[in-house]
Formats: sequence, C-alpha cells, structure tokens
Amino acid sequence: MTRLLLVIGLLTAWAPPAGAQDTPRPIGTLARIQATGTITLGVRDSALPFSYRLADGSPAGYAVDLCKALTDDVSAALNRQPIRIAYKTVTAEDRIDKVASGDVDIECGSTTRNKQRLERVAFSPVFFIAGTKLLVSRESPILSYKDLRGKTVVVTSGTTNETAMHVLVERLVVHTTIVTAPNHTESFAMLRAGQADAFATDDVLLAGLAATYDGQDYHVVGDYLSYEPYGLMYRKDEPAFAAVVEHGFRRLAEAGRLADMYNRWLVRRLPTGEKLNIPMSAELAELFRELGQPD
Repeated sequence: MTRLLLVIGLLTAWAPPAGAQDTPRPIGTLARIQATGTITLGVRDSALPFSYRLADGSPAGYAVDLCKALTDDVSAALNRQPIRIAYKTVTAEDRIDKVASGDVDIECGSTTRNKQRLERVAFSPVFFIAGTKLLVSRESPILSYKDLRGKTVVVTSGTTNETAMHVLVERLVVHTTIVTAPNHTESFAMLRAGQADAFATDDVLLAGLAATYDGQDYHVVGDYLSYEPYGLMYRKDEPAFAAVVEHGFRRLAEAGRLADMYNRWLVRRLPTGEKLNIPMSAELAELFRELGQPD
C-alpha cells in the first residue's frame, strides 16, 4: 500500500496546480496513458516463449503476460481508469529506439538488462536469466565454441549475443566467420539451410526454436558464453511509471503469480504444443523471493 501511495503521489505531483490555465500538460508515460486511455506494448514475433505470435496473429508469451498484468497496476495508479492495450511489433534492432522515442510504453520481450542499455532505457526487475549458447545440427561435430574454427556462426542483429560472439572471436583469436540475420526466425533459417554451421543466441530461445522446428534434428551445446538477465524495458527518468512497474512485480510475487507465469511458459506445454521443461534456476528463485514470492 505504501508503494501504491507513492505512485499516486508522484502522479499527483505532475498535475497542474489548481486554477492554472496555461500550465502545459505534464509529459510522461502515465500522463499520456491517462490522456489516451491506451497503453502500447512492444511485442516480438519470434521470441518464444517470451513474446511471439499465435496462429491467429495474437501476441502471447511469458513477457506478454507480465506486461498485461502490469496494466492493472497502471489502471490503479490512474484511479482505476480503464486501460486499453495496443500492440506494436518491435525487433531486436529497433526495440530500444522504439522505447526511448515513446513509440511503445513498455517492451515485452527477451531483452537483456545491462549497463550499456541502462544509459538509454530503464528496466523492470529481472524475470528470467539466460546465456548465450550454440544451436547446431545433431550431426554436427561442434560441441562448444572451441570447435568453431573455420566455421560460420549466425547471430541476430542488435542482440547482446552478437556482441558476445565478436568479443569471443577477438579474444580467443578463433578464426570464425560471424554473419547476421534480422530476427531469430531468419537466423535459424540460415542454420537449417546450411548457410551457417551454428546459431548463437540465448539458450532458452534456442530451445524454443528447436522445439518448434525439427526439434529432433537440432540441439543446444556448449558452455555459457554470456550472462543475460531479462527485464521489461521502458523509458528512463520516469519515476512514477517506474514505481508502478516495481509495485506490480511485488504484487505479482506476493500473490505467487510470478512463479505461476514462469511455470506456464517454461515448464508446462505451450499453447502451440511445445514443451521446454526448463525449471526455474536457484538464482531466479531467490530474486523472486526478494520481491515477495512465497517459498
């Protein structure tokens, strides 16, 4: 309740003083949502199980569910004003720009929270922890990054995995060719077509792709090549909206819903039939407990 009062107090602080006729309307995410009655969520097309499209084109996924749940907290901060949800597609390359520019209010995907990105945007509490690994054909001799000499690795443009692979190749002087594709689906298509020997991205996304396409023919290999804590992304320097997001995550944790959402998308069978069966890590479970998740 204290946090919710803080949210309302911050919003009230933005309101024009009584009797002021020429005071401009405050600029901010909550103020704009209040004026339009709409929150715009940035979603991905191919980031299963976090944000992807079902057969009917509707967005679905763990991160999408989190964003939809936070809409209740936005409504509460705006005196229970009804809020309509609008969706806009973002890509790995343009997601940060679309958040920073205000094209979307919150990005619901598989975006790593790191120091470099925090210079431009803000993030929610961490809701998943992944890391860069390699996806290869089961017939491939590649078992780790040590086997990449003379091979071609595809990465998705605009991802931290792209940076991680370039750093790895330069640091270890591994003679590997790195090529890019605009999204995960096309990166995997290059692997399937034989245009790349391995696809490097977050292990959970690789598992999702392998389960969706020819799951028996591809597998994830190697050690973790990077550390990727995921957060929902929104504009920085927005204290009222940040308070809403923080309050929402704590509300979901205390009600046990964070763990329920995790299990729905990472452990149980997905609406599209895939089953990733990825138990929650001890590190993520501890982060959820710190937010109030019951043992």
